[in-house]
Amino acid sequence: MSVALVTDSTAYLPEDLRAAGGIRVVPLHVVVGGKEHYEGLDITTGDVAAALRSFTPVTTSRPSPRAFLTAYTAAAEAGATHVVSTHISGDLSATIAGAELAASESPVPVTVIDSQSLGMAMGYAVSSGAALAAGGASAEEVAAHVRARCASARVDFYVDTLEYLRRGGRIGKASALMGSALAIKPILGLEGGSIVPLEKVRTASRAIARLEERAGERIADAMAAGHGVDVAVQHLDSAERAEALAARLTARVGDAGEVRVVELGAVVGAHVGPGTLAIAVCPGAPAGSP
Repeated sequence: MSVALVTDSTAYLPEDLRAAGGIRVVPLHVVVGGKEHYEGLDITTGDVAAALRSFTPVTTSRPSPRAFLTAYTAAAEAGATHVVSTHISGDLSATIAGAELAASESPVPVTVIDSQSLGMAMGYAVSSGAALAAGGASAEEVAAHVRARCASARVDFYVDTLEYLRRGGRIGKASALMGSALAIKPILGLEGGSIVPLEKVRTASRAIARLEERAGERIADAMAAGHGVDVAVQHLDSAERAEALAARLTARVGDAGEVRVVELGAVVGAHVGPGTLAIAVCPGAPAGSP
């Protein structure tokens, strides 16, 4: 394979997709109570949830440029002649800046892509890009596919409280909801790479119902347009609700794609808090397309 795919740990790629695509994952850092950890390697989402509940300080930081350069060099040594490196929205993290610095020193050309997203909305794009690369697609074709799939994906999420987003400085336009946060259960989304408020509802059960309704509309639209569609239900410390939601969405998707339950990792979890539910709806290529 001449085109290699690199992403960061906030894609939360399940191991089967990562391994199938030969995708290299660069971990972000999580600092809990002053001790640094590497996401996906030496800290769990359970650790982060427990720290947040006990008011232990939790912060996150980007990988170093050297970590990206190590990944690019390893890809080159494995035979890659080009790397497509896709990362969490630049509005949410400085991760992409580290990738761009490393790209200037890479032994092979690197195309760095700001997904303007995170989680499996990014992960599915990287995974299908890797499949294209394995089939002999050029770096330009792979990069165009990844960009298009990231752009077509939509992520909505529910948080039990806006407090963790406020603490981490990632709240964006949703800050307008802070004054009434105790009286509502907000549904938030990603638009242009930033967090925006979508709806205000009164109960957690209604918020989850609206997440499902919104996802169902997007699934129906993708299928009506002749697209396959992949869906990820992501959560932090809310597995039972996520599994129930995924079961209902599976009935909507049928054989047009897949529905996965994927736990949010430590980095995103530190900013959204326990109880978070998110749905990423990711249309694929039209039937018959490569």
